[in-house]
Amino acid sequence: MPLPHGIVLAVLGFTLAGAARAATPAGHPAFLEHVRAEARALRAADRPPASPAAWQEQRRTLRAQLAEAWGAFPAQPSALQPKVLGTLQRDGYRVEKVVFQTLPDVWMTANAYVPNRPGRLPAVLAVHGHWKGAKQDPVVQSRCIGLAKLGFFVLAVDALGAGERGVGKELGEYHGDLTAATLYPVGLTLAGLQVYENMRAVDYLLTRPEVDAARIGITGASGGGNQSMYAGAWDERLAATVPVCSVGNYQAYLGAACCQCEVVPGALRFTEEGNVLALTAPRALLVLSATRDAFQFSVDEARRSLAAARRVFTLQGHPDRVEHVAFDSGHAYNQPMRETMYGWMTRHLKGEGDGAPVPEPAFETEAPETLRCYPGQTRPDGFVTIPMLAAREARRLLAGHELPADALRWRADRTDRQQRLQRVMQGADTPTTPAGSEAQVSVENGTAARTLSYQAAPLIRLTARQEPASARPDRLAVLLDLEGAAAATASPLASALRAAGWSVLTLDLRATGALAVTRARTGLSPDHNPAEWSLWIGRPLLGQWLTDVQATLRALESADGALPRTLAVIGQGPAGLVATAAAALDPRITYVAAVGSLGSYVSAVPYEKQWLGLMVPGIVREAGDIAQIAALIAPRRLVIAGPTSGTGRPLAAEDVNRMFAPTRQGYALERAEAAFTALPDLDANSIVAALGAVGR
Repeated sequence: MPLPHGIVLAVLGFTLAGAARAATPAGHPAFLEHVRAEARALRAADRPPASPAAWQEQRRTLRAQLAEAWGAFPAQPSALQPKVLGTLQRDGYRVEKVVFQTLPDVWMTANAYVPNRPGRLPAVLAVHGHWKGAKQDPVVQSRCIGLAKLGFFVLAVDALGAGERGVGKELGEYHGDLTAATLYPVGLTLAGLQVYENMRAVDYLLTRPEVDAARIGITGASGGGNQSMYAGAWDERLAATVPVCSVGNYQAYLGAACCQCEVVPGALRFTEEGNVLALTAPRALLVLSATRDAFQFSVDEARRSLAAARRVFTLQGHPDRVEHVAFDSGHAYNQPMRETMYGWMTRHLKGEGDGAPVPEPAFETEAPETLRCYPGQTRPDGFVTIPMLAAREARRLLAGHELPADALRWRADRTDRQQRLQRVMQGADTPTTPAGSEAQVSVENGTAARTLSYQAAPLIRLTARQEPASARPDRLAVLLDLEGAAAATASPLASALRAAGWSVLTLDLRATGALAVTRARTGLSPDHNPAEWSLWIGRPLLGQWLTDVQATLRALESADGALPRTLAVIGQGPAGLVATAAAALDPRITYVAAVGSLGSYVSAVPYEKQWLGLMVPGIVREAGDIAQIAALIAPRRLVIAGPTSGTGRPLAAEDVNRMFAPTRQGYALERAEAAFTALPDLDANSIVAALGAVGR
């Protein structure tokens, strides 16, 4: 393929200077090293397919695994019900403002660029990345107009949560962070929904009389490049795929920050990105990279994935249908990139030329507001957003999670729920006890405290401090706070516990407190980046924090010979869910308190003041909401104090009673109604008194 000035083929040996290795974030490196080591181990046995038949078997398995990771697609598509809301006449083409239904009552906003040419035309689905204007952004408009002037029908769509489809009605909203996080508990993902919605966009293209169904391609950059890669791999109606500034490999994401639209939960447990690219074969695939891009999208990292994909294209007899081109550029979809894409689409969708870059026609872009389907504030009220879709799915799932009416059926149901909870928290295999998990104990001079040091996982060593330090105290409270041990130790609750005769143990769970990595926060999520790295390896942070709690109990047993008779695990703030889930799975915990923590995963608005690590993929689908998980603790002592909404606001007493009705039912089935207490506020003395109300 002839190349213009300034472009090199990465496959010919181009090396990206300065990006040969990913930088480890400053701060405590153990957590990232642990995640990277697990990822390497998961993929250590990967081998390329030896034959076309071997690839077909691998391909079937991979498609099933991707579908499970993304979240199930609907068995039957909803009616598209397309509507054209306006038309702009331009030189050589027109722009239609289109909406159509992708899921029941979920509408995709789009712009159709229709050339003034007769007959059925090749078409390109244009998907945007994280540009403020989404489909309206001049960066996106440029390739749409260029393609239209070259004779392609183009459909530019707004991704779910972006452009005209945000929570608010203004352009520029970000669809990741704690907005997309509302999808995880119900088993949906933004990445999977994008694949499905882009399939529906292809469905729409097939309704257009101007479009040739056999000649459809897809392209996008950045997050749009990820959409292009996944949709092109999955939807075999797409004959040509051009992802731009987006291809690297999954392990390169570990240590970086990325949007949740790029995350495929658990992907590293079953594949690497090169195999996903290979799903495109034998259809045409062109990957464009930039020399000054982020490490996870760098030329070298993309080249690793392209090498795996190229082997499959060769197995299928079409090595000429995959290319990798690198540009001396930053993260972009600039004119040289567009012209290279035009040449690829012309070759593979029109059957013209040899794929060499095609010069871009002259054009002018529109003011973004001009292209909107719903200008200003005119979008209909009730327009379904990401959190509204997640809440709708949660309510549907919870209708099937009612607790049984009798104790015998409840006990069987409880065992099943615990097993499913274990699977979504910690993966199919339970983490083994690492060497060095026995506690090393030291007594602090001049204080009544002691320190325990122990291994929770490979490369993860924890330190807990207990005060007072009497061996096997009658009552021990493990007090958790995701802000760290220092915050827990200094809290009014720690003081109230010690005043009431409890020995209090505090620790930094992995990736928190003194063990946190720097630059962990993105947007509103204080743990955004380590939580995403954990999702890639299929180990949600909440599950890893449970492993830390279990390791702490083993360390106490090692130090003292046995656990105390009364053992409480108490979580403050978001850590309340850690305490609840730990007790639901570990009967050694006899008393539990969740203080000021999330009361329900169901939220029709974006989460606020929550940690991404709590949002376990599929937890509501598999085990129920927080109230159903709390019911698994019965008949042991449980205190829920001052629970909050998804936005972090305290719940009214009537909302708490309604929300935790399943918990009360579980305790009633165990004839332990008095062992469950819901308190309206966060008064430390009231919480400690409620903990001691039974079985003191």
